[in-house]
Amino acid sequence: MTTGGTDLAIRDVTPEATRRVIEREVPGLSEAMRSTVMQKNRAVMLFRGICGIRGRTLIVNLPGTPKGVHENLAAIMDQLPEALLMVTGQYRQ
Repeated sequence: MTTGGTDLAIRDVTPEATRRVIEREVPGLSEAMRSTVMQKNRAVMLFRGICGIRGRTLIVNLPGTPKGVHENLAAIMDQLPEALLMVTGQYRQ
């Protein structure tokens, strides 16, 4: 999990840095965060965070505020256990 650096300011480069290290993107998680939180706060459409996989690690970009972290994590929390099982090769259907 990363926090901050996901807005539009010039210094906000977390998504670009994440793209350089991930091997595969997981766009559904980012889409779910934006979609869910945007129902309460339209400004979240400016959130540029991404999610992806490097090796057996799931990387999730979160906003830099405690409220933003909470709201975005809440949007994907139910899928994280399954995602982590898949990424680490422990998933059994």
